[in-house]
Order: sequence, then structure tokens, then C-alpha cells
Amino acid sequence: MAEASVLAKGFAATSIDEILFEAAITKSGFFYHFRDRNDLALGLIERFRSQNLSIFEDIFDRAAELNEDPLHAFLVGLKLLAETLIDVQATRPGCLVASFVYQDQQYDARVRAVIVDLTLVWRAQFVARLETIAAVYPPRVDIDLRDLADMLTVIIDGGIILSKTLREPQIMARQLLAYRAFVRTVFLGA
Repeated sequence: MAEASVLAKGFAATSIDEILFEAAITKSGFFYHFRDRNDLALGLIERFRSQNLSIFEDIFDRAAELNEDPLHAFLVGLKLLAETLIDVQATRPGCLVASFVYQDQQYDARVRAVIVDLTLVWRAQFVARLETIAAVYPPRVDIDLRDLADMLTVIIDGGIILSKTLREPQIMARQLLAYRAFVRTVFLGA
């Protein structure tokens, strides 16, 4: 309940009273589990982390099962990711990580540390896959693989923003497919 409110309105605009009402709990019940709003934010982001940390790894592992070539497996993974994120967008109004990052003055360093850790894990997952590809297909352009990995995160978060702003859920999928074409070009040439 709290997560849906935070995604819809942002953390700063979500009151404890609203959360109490939506969750049908008392203030004492809330404060039994959470010391304050910051603890709620930490709980939400830790839950998000545990549920979503492996989403990219699972998708790209499945793609690797479907294709042994590292580049083609990554390209298949990007296609699967585009399909998955279209479905996710239909049920979620935004990205919890982005919501918290935009309002980081609302909570303490513990929440930020979880977000940083999550982001670095995703970066490491992407870089490892790109390094495997580069070992077989040396890049045809001068590009830092970490920047190429970070670009995927930027496209996902930017896709969420554009899709939500323009009310066109397919924007993210199109952007992921454009990234896919770019990755193909980086490793195979035009």
C-alpha cells in the first residue's frame, strides 16, 4: 500500500495517515514496525531490492540459455527485458528507486546506501556481460563498457519518465530496442 502511494505521489507527498488508512492499520501498529518515515522508506527500498535485485540477472541468464553466443544472448536479453518492462509498467506507476533518488533529502543515508548498492550491483551485472561480449567481439568504437552498462540504466529510468509523462507505455520498450541496435553496432559495426 505504501509503495503504491509513493510511486503515485512521491515520498514527500505521502503522509503516514494516508498509509495507515490504505493499510488499515493503527498508528501504534505502524510505529511498532517503523520508528519513523525514514524507517518506512528503508523498509520499502529494502523490500524492492530483495524482490528486484535479480530481475536483470534472471532475464539475461534466460537469454544465455537460449543463445550461447554472448553478444546474441545479450541482444535476446534486451528484447526479453523490453517485453518484461512493458508488463511491469502496466502494473506499476513508476520506479521506486527513481522516486527515492528524486527526494533523497526526505530520508537518511541508510536508504541512500541501499539505493547505491542496488545500482552498483546492476552496473556490475551489465559490465560483466559486456566484458564477456567484448572478449569475443572487440568493440568497433572507442567506448567505456561501464558507460555502456550505465546507459542501460539511464534508458530504463528515462523510459519510465517519458512513458509516464506522455502516457505511452511502449516508449520504454522502443528505447530498449534502440539501445539494443546501438549495442549491436558497437560490437558488430554498421
